[in-house]
Amino acid sequence: MVNQSYLFIFRFMKQIGIIGSGTMGIGIAQVAATSGCSVFLYDANAAQTEKSLVGLNKTLARLIEKNKISEEESNQIFGRIQFCRDINELKDCDLVIEAIIENKEIKTNVFRKLEETVSENCVIASNTSSISITSLSAELQKPARFIGIHFFNPAPLMPLVEVIPGLLTEKNLPQQIYDLMKSWGKEPIIAKDVPGFIVNRIARPFYGEALRIVEENIATPEQVDDAMRMVGNFRMGPFELMDLIGIDVNFSVTKTVYADYFYDPKYKPSLLQQRMSEAKLHGRKTGMGFYDYAANAVKPEPVKDEKLYAEIFMRIISMLINEAVEAKRLGIASDADLELAMQKGVNYPKGLLAWGEEIGYRKISDTLLFLYEDYQEERYRQSLLLSEL
Repeated sequence: MVNQSYLFIFRFMKQIGIIGSGTMGIGIAQVAATSGCSVFLYDANAAQTEKSLVGLNKTLARLIEKNKISEEESNQIFGRIQFCRDINELKDCDLVIEAIIENKEIKTNVFRKLEETVSENCVIASNTSSISITSLSAELQKPARFIGIHFFNPAPLMPLVEVIPGLLTEKNLPQQIYDLMKSWGKEPIIAKDVPGFIVNRIARPFYGEALRIVEENIATPEQVDDAMRMVGNFRMGPFELMDLIGIDVNFSVTKTVYADYFYDPKYKPSLLQQRMSEAKLHGRKTGMGFYDYAANAVKPEPVKDEKLYAEIFMRIISMLINEAVEAKRLGIASDADLELAMQKGVNYPKGLLAWGEEIGYRKISDTLLFLYEDYQEERYRQSLLLSEL
């Protein structure tokens, strides 16, 4: 029987542990500290934590310069974050959020150590972007207290948080975490524990189809990005966004979703992305990805082609809308949450369901039918609901 004490945890969630002090970990720490929580930041690599805290100081200084916060508020935020050199220093936390590498084995090893440290009423959460919450929780002694809390990068700026209960999660815990995220100033949505959850499932074609277009020499990365910005009004094109996220991280998520959907061709990873990952051309963080980020680098100008740009946009947007419609059919989240997720999680200019109505579901269907007949691949099969719409 599930321990009902979880029903009363929310009001006491003021001591927050963060495991992992990379970009996501320090970002979540900043969010929690800004909302008045005491944060205990632990990373096995102490040097990484020190580096991240220096970076946080610079971030807070910029916020002061922009009059977003006062110097006093900056000092309070930084002062609420305690650098921990041992995982045992998280023992009094009410909630611990793991934000480390996307590797199930490494994560579960951390959770086993954590369970030996924290109280039985401490909620344990993962910031995983694609690994099954049920699968991770099954390794715990008390799986009912485990849940997914998925922030988006950069955590202080992106409003969306996916709250993901697993099959073993205590039934009242998702609402408690939802309320906590609201109190942190976020826009949470509760999602089913499916591969990629909402955003990383629906967004896969934004990257996958763009990569295929380039692999087949139909267009250059610069042209694809330009097309999605010019025609679709996206803030960033797929290749710019992969460079920002990290090509290795994006590739890892794609592989996880592909494997967890039993190698469904819709989610097949790209060989080009694999080669980029192998070459450690990971994007901005390594100084080179699909674009060169050296100080003196000049970004190449795309050769503009109105007809090509329209074709690129229709091909990618049709795949995205089809994926959103399929998520709706499967009840992964409500229509409103599906729309909110893509707008607030990855900055899409419109909700995909509304976009489908605007373009016309018939036109989306015809585009996919053309691709299916051309390639003879299940990758381009239509959602049953799209056919109805």
